[in-house]
Amino acid sequence: MKLAVLASLVASAVAFAPANTVSKTSTSLNAFEDELGAQPPLGFYDPLGLVADGDQAKFDRLRYVEIKHGRIAMLGVVGYLVTEAGIRLPGNIDMSGTTFADIPTGLKAVSSLPGGGLVQLFAFIGFLEIFVMKDITGGDFVGDFRNGFIDYGWDKFDEDTKLEKRAIELNQGRAAMMGILALMVHEKLGVSLIPSV
Repeated sequence: MKLAVLASLVASAVAFAPANTVSKTSTSLNAFEDELGAQPPLGFYDPLGLVADGDQAKFDRLRYVEIKHGRIAMLGVVGYLVTEAGIRLPGNIDMSGTTFADIPTGLKAVSSLPGGGLVQLFAFIGFLEIFVMKDITGGDFVGDFRNGFIDYGWDKFDEDTKLEKRAIELNQGRAAMMGILALMVHEKLGVSLIPSV
């Protein structure tokens, strides 16, 4: 019996002992482990193996899409919470007298918008996709949409600060993508987002 207890103690202690580290070789499987966004605790996380072949162009395209969707999700979370808090534009949304306050919040807003409003909304999104949200000049990094026009002091930062700010934006975009999904799930479940006073 004492031997069984000793063996279980040793086994549990071994579970918490540091593992032997194996030197990494340069293969396509770890080609992007040093890229921006490969951060603890997951490191480079590609469970579907989308860039397992080590294709840099494919990785850059997926990173571009991730940054873009993260930016859209950040705007979506803010817009969702602002309208849920009751903050609306003044005036009417159409000529028939429908006010902005008459439009419900969340996903119900899409079905409540007048037909012309939906056309305007999709036309505006299309305009942004085609003419604004793209890299025209070949920016400093993937997702750099400044295009030599807007700077806001970016060029005054040192390289480490730029890398840190890009990592912050990437992480906040990832969190916002999960956040907007959670907001939509809460809405469908009927859970109030903002407590009543």
